Amino acid sequence: MASMASFMLLASFCLFSFITLPLFTKATSSCNGPCETLNDCEGNLICINGKCNDDPDVGSNTCSGGGGSTPPPNNGGGDCHPSGSLKCNGESEPHPQYTCSPPFVPSGTRATLTLNDFSEGGDGGGPSECDETYHPLPEKVVALSTGWFDNRSRCGQMIRITSTKTGRQSVAKVVDECDSVHGCDEEHAGQPPCRNNIVDVSQSVWDELGLDSNDGEASVTWSMA
Repeated sequence: MASMASFMLLASFCLFSFITLPLFTKATSSCNGPCETLNDCEGNLICINGKCNDDPDVGSNTCSGGGGSTPPPNNGGGDCHPSGSLKCNGESEPHPQYTCSPPFVPSGTRATLTLNDFSEGGDGGGPSECDETYHPLPEKVVALSTGWFDNRSRCGQMIRITSTKTGRQSVAKVVDECDSVHGCDEEHAGQPPCRNNIVDVSQSVWDELGLDSNDGEASVTWSMA
């Protein structure tokens, strides 16, 4: 009888523990839900300061006005709006100018990947701003939009770029600014101001990510390496 009583007590304890302990499942977080990576947030939401919120790059307003119960927290920079516009010769539409970029997310900041030739005579124009030199292939180098370049504070630092299409990664060195304010002149090879969410890289990075540079652009995330 003592043995049976012990068995019943143990069975009751196990049943109680099963009922009361939380079930650990990998759930997708909605507005202001907890997160650690971009994959933890549903839809177009991204992980900012440990919570899922609207992506300022995509322009979603799920949390701030389109179905979320509370607005996103102050992310230290707010939305990045144009500071002006600039029209290149022969063009009818002006290009927006930016002194800022979307907020940097340590776990992975969404960006648009573009291609640049950092060698002498390439489409990048003059030498790189960080070191006043050219960077021919096969160097893996990158220029960041003005806001992310942050007054040269990221010069010489290594960033990790991840393709959202292939999942492959490449580590490249920040050597230049993709100027989001100035452009349409000889110094910038006639190109308009850079958009505020650009990671402009050498061909070697495209190749390592398994992407076709002929596409012109690709969706990526980047973080400090």
